[in-house]
Amino acid sequence: MELTVDKRWDLIDKISKQTVKFKKYKSTLKEVIGELTVKPLTGIPIAIAVLYGFWSVFSSFAGFFTDGFLVKLFDEHWLPWIQGAFPGGLHNWFYNLMVDVGHIQNGALVPSNSCFESFGALTSGLFVPFGVVLPAIFIFYLMMAVLEDVGYLPRLAVLVDTVLHKIGLHGYAIVPTILGFGCNVPAVTATRILETRKQRFLMMTLLGIFIPCGAQLGIMQEVIPEYMGLIILYLLFGYFVTGFILNKVFPGKTPEILIDVPPYQKPLTRNVMTKVWVRLSGFLKIAVPFVILGCLIVGVMYLTGTMDWLANLFGPIFTHWFGVPKETVGPLVAAFMRKDLAVAQLSAIEMTKYQMVTSVVLVSIYFPCLATFAMILKEGGKELLGALAVLVASTFIYGGLIHLIWILLGVA
Repeated sequence: MELTVDKRWDLIDKISKQTVKFKKYKSTLKEVIGELTVKPLTGIPIAIAVLYGFWSVFSSFAGFFTDGFLVKLFDEHWLPWIQGAFPGGLHNWFYNLMVDVGHIQNGALVPSNSCFESFGALTSGLFVPFGVVLPAIFIFYLMMAVLEDVGYLPRLAVLVDTVLHKIGLHGYAIVPTILGFGCNVPAVTATRILETRKQRFLMMTLLGIFIPCGAQLGIMQEVIPEYMGLIILYLLFGYFVTGFILNKVFPGKTPEILIDVPPYQKPLTRNVMTKVWVRLSGFLKIAVPFVILGCLIVGVMYLTGTMDWLANLFGPIFTHWFGVPKETVGPLVAAFMRKDLAVAQLSAIEMTKYQMVTSVVLVSIYFPCLATFAMILKEGGKELLGALAVLVASTFIYGGLIHLIWILLGVA
């Protein structure tokens, strides 16, 4: 016989009462922690604490190995040895490209005493990726892999979803954003997890302009640690303001987040180390060749007088609009190869505090490095053209506003 809807539900209730037993449920510690890290009232302070701990370990580990071991290895052993063993000398162009350009002291050209100052392909070209960047991105990727394996990142995505919706993204965008602080190349690839074309374009554009990679952060931590907080603040402000404007300008939808939040679990050593190795090997394949190539190209441009010509050509724009010395043209050219190399070059230029901060911000929001440029192109030609248009506008507007702020504060 057929049952009405009400009778079916009555039958279901009778069966469930006879078969299902109800008792008081006791939450486990993992479930309690999981709830605390998702709710805004408790989740936001926890997220701040996690990110602060992340940064503290990153800077301490990178500084310990770079300053404690690798600087001494390169500056006290490798640099003197190769300066003496390599044929030629400071007045030989091939020596200048490969080993040391030297510097002027009391009117005479003398050898450099650090790999940061030498800018040779076999000195700065090796010291930047291995001596400074590698320790920084190793600890970055290690902590990132642990957070992924533990299950914290999905909860962080849920937590920041409301904020990121304001700039046309949703909580998933926190993953490529954090990855971008390691390397923009895998971060651009990670934008594929975003559902719509608008979201992917916004994320790639913001990554290319406002997110400094781990290599750049490592160099900044080494040469200008006292300015890092202010520089990061400028970049994050630009990230949200530009994202808000682009969200209003570009058409498209931002769907609601739908994400599986797994329970917290103990990280597996094999999983963590596999992720770290895959990301480190990708860095070594991309970064080292580009740093060496960047040193060679910049060296050739200096030796042929091209860099001086560019500095004179763009000098008025840099000095009047951005408020920085015309010598920063060289690092901006190098930034297209590797931004970490560009920051290292900036550290060798005599500048005031506000000029150094402005210069590093300009390097950060200037064209993405060649590897990131290629990845955005791979995602689509229209996306690349759109990102470049936003980039040029952001560089001139944001760079000019920073200079204006310094003028209004009376320090420019």
